[in-house]
Amino acid sequence: MEFRHLRYFLVLAEELHFGRAARRLSISQPPLSLNIQQLEASVGARLFTRNSKEVRLTAAGKAFVPRARAVLEQAGEAARHARDVEQGLAGRLHIGFVGAMLYRGLPQMLRKFQAQHPLLRVVLKELNSQDQLVELAHDQLDVGFVHSTRLPAEMQHQLFASEPFVCCLPADHPLARKRSLPLQLLQGESFVMFARSVSPDYYERILAICTDAGLYPEVRHEVRHWLSVVSLVSQGLGVALVPAALRHSALGGVVFVPLDAGVAHSQSYCIWKTTHDNAALTAFLAVMQIEAARQAKNGKLALPKTSA
Repeated sequence: MEFRHLRYFLVLAEELHFGRAARRLSISQPPLSLNIQQLEASVGARLFTRNSKEVRLTAAGKAFVPRARAVLEQAGEAARHARDVEQGLAGRLHIGFVGAMLYRGLPQMLRKFQAQHPLLRVVLKELNSQDQLVELAHDQLDVGFVHSTRLPAEMQHQLFASEPFVCCLPADHPLARKRSLPLQLLQGESFVMFARSVSPDYYERILAICTDAGLYPEVRHEVRHWLSVVSLVSQGLGVALVPAALRHSALGGVVFVPLDAGVAHSQSYCIWKTTHDNAALTAFLAVMQIEAARQAKNGKLALPKTSA
């Protein structure tokens, strides 16, 4: 049984006349008769009764009509879906992200992307940078947002967000009212840090910022998420250096004080496999690049750069 057989059957079932059905199908009557015979042989039942005066559907033929129509509709839908996936209009896109991206324009960018691709299902997964690299390598993610540029050779990255670190202090801390803060004033404070095991790059970056300023922090607590860092600070359990975007986290009991000029920035990168054939990913990367450039123009981010 072929799709051609089903199309011929449905046209003949509507016309109940071999001549008219053949004209609609742009074929002659003999091929139409042959295809109907082949279909009946394949089904194992007579679908039409015919004589010199009329053509009628049998009971089996009447029962076969809705099923045949459903098969053709499903085949057409499958073909349309395949074309949409090929063009990046449908399917799934799995996106990994570190928690700080929730305050760095990722939700706004995703809303814009979804509006442009309503048939495409976006699946978000919050993971630390190292876990994203693992899942990208095993094709469990299509694209990620991380804090590291130490990537395997088969991955590509683009700078998406760059912002200064600020000091997160309990609201009642003696330094909380300062307009800006030299790092040396934090000497002797207990620090809350992003865990080294979760993001060694971030851990080393913050330590380097401190030691470059002559500050040797006492790391008292290590946690897995930036919001956990801010939450512990709000409970008076220490101070922290955090990306400026966390000022938008809306957690109470803390203040964010800018550091003196010259302090390093916190950077987030979009990463993906260089060799991919995912049209949805290509479309997403185009939106990501436009958004990064827009924010850079507004002075919120560093200029984006791409490197293999």
